[in-house]
Amino acid sequence: FISCFSQQTYGVLHKNVTFHVPSNIPLTEILWKKQKDKVAERENSEFRAFSSFKNRVYLDTVSGNLTIYNLTLSDEDEYEMESPNITDTMKFFLYVLEPLPSPTLTCALTNGSIEVQCMIPEHYNTHPELNTYSWDCPLEQCKHNSTRIFFKMENDLPQKVQCTASNPLFTRTSSIILETCIPSSGYSRPRYGLIPVPLAVIVTCVMLYVHGTWKCDRKPDRSNDPKTKCC
Repeated sequence: FISCFSQQTYGVLHKNVTFHVPSNIPLTEILWKKQKDKVAERENSEFRAFSSFKNRVYLDTVSGNLTIYNLTLSDEDEYEMESPNITDTMKFFLYVLEPLPSPTLTCALTNGSIEVQCMIPEHYNTHPELNTYSWDCPLEQCKHNSTRIFFKMENDLPQKVQCTASNPLFTRTSSIILETCIPSSGYSRPRYGLIPVPLAVIVTCVMLYVHGTWKCDRKPDRSNDPKTKCC
């Protein structure tokens, strides 16, 4: 017995996919269809491929397995295999997926909390409903599978947060440093390091004036006598 329910099958754009037929008996005649259109058949020991599948399919004439090469987005559909050697038809629904890009992490301050959002770039629109998200960090909120999480500012914040996006064929991970989410303008930086420099200049000038070697109220002498030159 072969189930007539469609089995979900996933293939990568421009790659290959194979529909596996769970049959233990040799199949003398085989017909594969995409909806009502013929894809490939074996009849009277002769193999034929049809339409856009010419030179793009391979039919295992023993098992009945069908392989499609160089997948296109238009190949996505329901496929059906028929044979007089079995009592029912075998159906597959093919999903053609593009390679999954790495997720993009963004953050913002919202009501005293850091909101971190994980999203697949907008240009990727191949079955976004198949994408799932998970987080990795030592805090409890990272255990939730969602596209965004929140961190309290008063809590000990983890240095790095990772987000993993996946679908039935791909897994991609990106990370963000939470410190980069906090505006630097919100923190004052000490300026005490700038004070000793002008203070040292003033003290030195006073000491030189007392010893009579700094003539701040006179113009420098143009004579060649080094003793009369202003330092």
